[in-house]
Amino acid sequence: MRLAIDHVTRYRYEGLAGGIVQRLRLTPRSLDSQQVGDWRIDFDADGRLIESADCHGNIVHMFYAERPLTSLTLTVSGHVTTFDTAGVIGPTHERLPLDVYRRQTALTACDGAIRAFAQGCRAESPLAEAHRLMLAVHERVTFDAGATEAATDARTAFRLGRGVCQDLAQIFLAAARCLGHPCRYVQGHYAAPDHPEQEAAHAWAELWIPDLGWVTFDPTHGISAGEGHVRVAVGLDSLDAAPVRGARRGGGAETLEVRVHGRHAVESHVRGEQWQHQTQG
Repeated sequence: MRLAIDHVTRYRYEGLAGGIVQRLRLTPRSLDSQQVGDWRIDFDADGRLIESADCHGNIVHMFYAERPLTSLTLTVSGHVTTFDTAGVIGPTHERLPLDVYRRQTALTACDGAIRAFAQGCRAESPLAEAHRLMLAVHERVTFDAGATEAATDARTAFRLGRGVCQDLAQIFLAAARCLGHPCRYVQGHYAAPDHPEQEAAHAWAELWIPDLGWVTFDPTHGISAGEGHVRVAVGLDSLDAAPVRGARRGGGAETLEVRVHGRHAVESHVRGEQWQHQTQG
């Protein structure tokens, strides 16, 4: 499947903002499950864009604006050809030992309720256990876009029994780590074959299975990642794999708008669109 992705982020500042720095994890790597074609990052302001890689192997770009601004627009676009690997990513030239991915974070900490839930998913093999856990999270947590916020942790979302893909992925991570599995958060895009309006801005998980390597689990949809999934970045949690993080001096209140388009590259019309609005003090 060949997919075209367009990702636009717009910042508007109440006043003049200086020293603007943006860290971007918006460029996917080519793997057996996906091959990245032309990929482009553009800003509507002058500045320096420097590419590197982080400790998880993600492609990272740092943008440094040359002068103070009252607004900033970032545009990312490209094509990815995806392949069905039955959810298996395999080894990915790991930079960190597997034990790092057993570590809990503030967003994926395991409490008594999640621990008991995880123990109820024990199975005869790590792969069977992971699948059972994915389906249990899928059945336990209802998708609700208004129930949580970006900073909501796994314990809170589990207690609510509601959340978005970020919450379901982090609940899966918390429970999997309780069971001793190395597990990590994935941010990327999903082109659902029967729901094309949900083709972007998605999150799922990867869990390490002996003899297989990293295997994908999408608790939001109750499936392993397939041709519709575009993997962009991984981390210990949603903050660690965040697509955009930044800093600035001054500027007052900030308004952030994010628009993500995902479409089949052979089609001429956009089939998915999502806008998010956030105001920060």
